[in-house]
Amino acid sequence: MQDRRNFLKTVSTGVTGSLVLPVIVPASLWGPSSPGNEIRIGVIGTGRIARSRNIPGVLKQKGVRIVAVCDLDSNRLSDAKTLVDDFYTKQSGKSYSGTLKYDQYGELLAHRDIDAVVVCTPDHWHAKITIDAVYAGKDVYLEKPMSLTIEEGRRISDAMNRTGRVFQIGSQYRSTEAYRYGCELVRNGRIGVLQKVDVRMPVDPAGGRQEVMPVPSSLNYDMWLGSTPEVYYTEDRVHPQSGYGRPGWLRCEQFGAGMITGWGAHLFDVAHWGMDCEHTGPVEISSTAQFPTEGLWNVHGDFSSEMVYPNGVVLTAGQESEEHPSGIMFSGSEGWLFISVGGLPVTSSDPVAIRFGKTLRASDERILTSEISDGETRLIVSNDHHTNWLDAIRTRGRAASTAEIAHRTCTVCLLQHISMKLGRKLQWNPVTEKFVNDPEADSMVARPQRHPYEIGNF
Repeated sequence: MQDRRNFLKTVSTGVTGSLVLPVIVPASLWGPSSPGNEIRIGVIGTGRIARSRNIPGVLKQKGVRIVAVCDLDSNRLSDAKTLVDDFYTKQSGKSYSGTLKYDQYGELLAHRDIDAVVVCTPDHWHAKITIDAVYAGKDVYLEKPMSLTIEEGRRISDAMNRTGRVFQIGSQYRSTEAYRYGCELVRNGRIGVLQKVDVRMPVDPAGGRQEVMPVPSSLNYDMWLGSTPEVYYTEDRVHPQSGYGRPGWLRCEQFGAGMITGWGAHLFDVAHWGMDCEHTGPVEISSTAQFPTEGLWNVHGDFSSEMVYPNGVVLTAGQESEEHPSGIMFSGSEGWLFISVGGLPVTSSDPVAIRFGKTLRASDERILTSEISDGETRLIVSNDHHTNWLDAIRTRGRAASTAEIAHRTCTVCLLQHISMKLGRKLQWNPVTEKFVNDPEADSMVARPQRHPYEIGNF
């Protein structure tokens, strides 16, 4: 295993070979309200979700400072620095401009005074940055989904186990009381023996401009592509050069699997939570999907899935409709319980509007008013996802969603994607994490990685 000292020497140079370590502003400049045990955060990736959710979510916390931001787009990097600086200026009443800017995440990780990082990059960068971060001694908050491939997710979880770092995935439903309570009701038999779970979500439209465009001078495009194949630049493949609307990379299979992982990372996580299947996965997967025949964006559209779990529960999934709104339906021998995604706000640029309604519905209202007694199953309580992560850093305990749980959630999403692409039923062993007598399917558990952006060996 590469030792931490040699790793830091390697990662601090990034891929450019240059080492720059500016000094973080001393805590004394913040005044007496800033003790030395303050958690110092670096944000890697400063786009739409970072600006709308994760940076504000961290800034509001006590005993925490965002001291550095990192992005491969210099315009977005400057915007992020301004966002953080302006917050601390307003908070203190004194002009502040000390937030550090990095265009190479390795330089940020090499800074010893940064305790933890929030990773908000596109999916194809999640695994490498997260693994590099924990071996640099940082705790990690990672935006969902866990990884681009099943193999990458396994490597993240293994890295967390080896290093003992604190990890949280951006599955905010785990920090929402109604979702937790709904899963506790299912786990404690309020609908009888669980038999079936149905997950519904929106899907992405086709489209996307395909013309070749010059790479903006503000963007390090080669590094943005990372481990994925080299392809020409066009704005709809990356992110808007003006504003923070929904980026095109979300709809390109080179960088992610589409809504099956984008929203699936939330919804299948809740499904597993209620099913008591957080550390396993399906043994049989059968998925079909429509894929675009024109345009740049090539992730799945309408889809249908059926999966069987080791406990015999059948999990089905598909796109939302008037009859089947987005959410999770748990069906048991004595009733049903539906958890709607209308319980949390989403960004205005998501592909379809949420059908708002009561977060929890059930076949009998008495199910929703029953109390969970002391002797019954209780799930981990978290009332704010970022607070939960930071509390776990302070106590060196576990956060609401561990790396292994996040990996198993992402795996069920990617298993469906593999079945969609192959167009046939698959058999999966959730213990060995291999397909049963299916080399073709096994070949899709990982992807080739382009040099020099491969995940290192640890």
